[in-house]
Amino acid sequence: MTPPVLVFAGVDPSGGAGIAADVLAIAAQGGHAMPVVTALTVQDNDRVFGVLPVDAGTVRRQALALIDKIAVGAVKIGIPGNAANAQAIAEVIALLRARQPGLPVVLDPVLASGNGDALSREDAVKALAPLLPLATLIVPNLPEAALLGGVAGVAEQAAVLRGRGCRHVLVTGGHADGALVYNSWFGPDGRRDWQFERLDGAFHGSGCTLASAIAARLARGQAMAAALADAQGYCQRALAAAYPIAPGQWMPQRLCLT
Repeated sequence: MTPPVLVFAGVDPSGGAGIAADVLAIAAQGGHAMPVVTALTVQDNDRVFGVLPVDAGTVRRQALALIDKIAVGAVKIGIPGNAANAQAIAEVIALLRARQPGLPVVLDPVLASGNGDALSREDAVKALAPLLPLATLIVPNLPEAALLGGVAGVAEQAAVLRGRGCRHVLVTGGHADGALVYNSWFGPDGRRDWQFERLDGAFHGSGCTLASAIAARLARGQAMAAALADAQGYCQRALAAAYPIAPGQWMPQRLCLT
């Protein structure tokens, strides 16, 4: 059976990030995305001009209608939109974990767009607080790891996040300089690093793509190490094949790139 992945994320009308990215990336791994809309956004392929959170009760009802009937293989969380939605998502995950204690939950802690535009009307770091202890894996980029960890040093930031309940932390290095991008995984067995060629240009929805690909591979039953390796390889290929729809950030080519 194609494993369903329950997705909590916002709608990007440019089709490059959020739910649009999640659905394609999950499908490319052989999974089926079940998108629960947490927020509507006003944005193009570069800038975010507005975020309109969905009512928390509606977020909860969307998810409950699915989990009452469909067995969930994994959960992927993008922007909650606000603290009330984050709490609603946490409650849904608690219900799922009561039935499936080992259910994988992948958290993409999107605190801002690639150009630094806010993706929440509230303190985005504070809004994520109820979700951190529930995350099997959190996938921050370097700025997000620094904000969430509150300390200097990637290893130290990962230690703070793991201390808050995240069993695994994958810090992505796309915001650094140099010819290579270094991604670092911190887990119960220590640290592992991957390196990838730094590609020219900027990409819209790369973090969504990676987190969703990981969630889909965990839903398929892959071990964490294999899921991380395979999903990162897929994401790199999607970025290498990216295409423009307008000046600015390019769209990752997420189709048929397993």
